Amino acid sequence: MSVTCSGSFPDLLCGEDSGIFTGESSPACSSSDLESSASIEESIAGFIEDERNFVPGFDYLTRFQTQSLDASAREESVAWILKVQAYYNFLPLTSYLSVNYMDRFLYSRRLPDNNGWPWQLLSVACLSLAAKMEETVVPSLLDLQVEGAKYIFETKTIRRMELLVLSVLDWRLRSVTPFSFIDFFACKLDPTGTFMGFLISRATKIILSNIQEASFLEYRPSSIAAAAILCAANEIPNLSLVNPEHAESWCDGLSKEKIISCYRLMQRLVLNDSRRKQPKVIPQLRVTIRPRMRSSCDPSSSSSSSSSSSPTYKRRKLNNYLWVGDDKGGSE
Repeated sequence: MSVTCSGSFPDLLCGEDSGIFTGESSPACSSSDLESSASIEESIAGFIEDERNFVPGFDYLTRFQTQSLDASAREESVAWILKVQAYYNFLPLTSYLSVNYMDRFLYSRRLPDNNGWPWQLLSVACLSLAAKMEETVVPSLLDLQVEGAKYIFETKTIRRMELLVLSVLDWRLRSVTPFSFIDFFACKLDPTGTFMGFLISRATKIILSNIQEASFLEYRPSSIAAAAILCAANEIPNLSLVNPEHAESWCDGLSKEKIISCYRLMQRLVLNDSRRKQPKVIPQLRVTIRPRMRSSCDPSSSSSSSSSSSPTYKRRKLNNYLWVGDDKGGSE
């Protein structure tokens, strides 16, 4: 199987970001460097082989379905991570890694049921670790707790939680994610590179918009990336007729069944999301304005406006929880 894109994936070869998420234009696809193409495809095949080591176990989704784990708490935590990502303009990969660390931690370690603060502490710690991995400028641990954080933790408390997460994850933070694949799959779908920038940008938005949905925990990163590229292609007339079943041929190791299943789920959620965002049509009504009965000098007719500000949301400070540093505390 040959690859027609050369020089499009320096991140696959040297482990650094290619600048796709920083607004740089993607280079055009060519077949001039066969050695580079073969190396790229070998790297992708390696990612597909290794991705199973960077996702929770197969029964992780079942724990949410049986309510052994709180799906609403996960959804709220992911929503907060996405808000902070938008607030600081973090890379999409940063927010995805944060959720990946959180899911892998929860698969191996159970949080205590203490009114939600353990979820908040875990979210802050995972986001901090991901930001340190990917961002050039990382806010302080206190400044990271913005965008409606319900609890505020001291720096030393977050650092202890970071160490616990690192221990549970066995210090494997350089995870395989859908962003390891989307530029490669975009080039396979569009070898000329005409729509490559749009495909990558749109697929990135689709992936992040669905990251809160627990149903996607069933799929591995390669399947999610392929499904997102296919959904993005549906919005381009020249590519909308691409058969999803052909995505299996993009690289060895891809699962046609998983790609198609993930693609259908993603299509349904994207369609529902677009329907929710459609502007509502308000019917035009005839309005008859009656003349005022009181003179403007009547004190009783003057309207007094009072500023109604919502009460300040009180945030509690939680520090020095024993379970954070206790290998046995909180695990069941």
